[in-house]
This record gives sequence, structure tokens and C-alpha cells, in this order.
Amino acid sequence: MILNILYTIKLKSIPILDIFIIASGFVIRLYIGSFIIDIEPSHWIVIVTFLLALFLALAKRRDDVIIYENSMKIMRPNIQGYNKQFLDIAMSISASIVMLSYILYTISPEVTQRFNSNHMYFTSIFVLLGIFRYMQLSFVDNNASDPSRVLLKDKFLQLVILAWIISFILIIYMSKL
Repeated sequence: MILNILYTIKLKSIPILDIFIIASGFVIRLYIGSFIIDIEPSHWIVIVTFLLALFLALAKRRDDVIIYENSMKIMRPNIQGYNKQFLDIAMSISASIVMLSYILYTISPEVTQRFNSNHMYFTSIFVLLGIFRYMQLSFVDNNASDPSRVLLKDKFLQLVILAWIISFILIIYMSKL
């Protein structure tokens, strides 16, 4: 709550810090949810959550910069602290680290033991597809301003997420045979 108040009052106007606070908010939600259902979150899932939220926040800032460049409309007060080149590079770095972290998560001993399978890494193909699709929407279509809206409208992303879920379930099911 304190972080949200500080973000609203001042921190949202500080470039880079603003997106790190947004990503931290998702990690806090992860911990709260884990506490409520009495499950200790894996350090890898915490890292992946943070990095994925950071990636999406960067995409949102990129869209804000494009709006500013095209219409001179300032979507948020800190937009002068960003430019498209910086955000493209930061998104690419974040995407790479998200992918690597997800793979490390899927091959970690705790995950292979929890799901009784050494094959969870196969789900990585769908995570990579999803990240590449989101980057395509950001870099090619300049259309990644709202991750929720993108997810609800983009059939390709929906199919990738469905395939990820199905592959996850199949790997768990096959490990029990």
C-alpha cells in the first residue's frame, strides 16, 4: 500500500524507477497470493514474474513514446525520460532474460520434482512464441499499449497461451503414467 501511495504521489514521474515499481507490484501480488493459498513461490517464478512485468511495462512506455512522437500528446509526465531506441533495447534485453529465466525455472530441481518430469522445458517454445509475438506487436505494429487488451484481441497470443497450458498439462499427465 505504501509503495502504491508513493508511486502515485511522486515515483511514477521518475523514469526507469516507475517501471521497476510496476514490476515489483506484480511480485508483491504473487507473494500475497502464495501466502493466501499457503504455497512458497519458487525463486524462479518470482524472477520470471518480475521480468515479464518489466517487459510489459517497457512495451507500454514504448507505446507512450510513439504517441508522443506522433501527436505530441504527453501520456505521462516522465515520457521525456524515454525514447524508442532505449525502450527497444531494454525490451529486447528483458525478453532475453525472461526466456532464460523461464528455461532455468523449468529445469530447476524443485520444478522437476514437483511435477515429476524432466520435460517441462518443452513448454519454453510457447513462452518464446508469446514473447516474440508481443515484440512483433510492439516493434512492427506499434500496438502493445495495453497488455490486457492485446491478449483479449490477439488470436495468435491466445492460441500460444492455450498451447502452453495444454503442453503443461500433457507433460504432467504423461509423467504420471
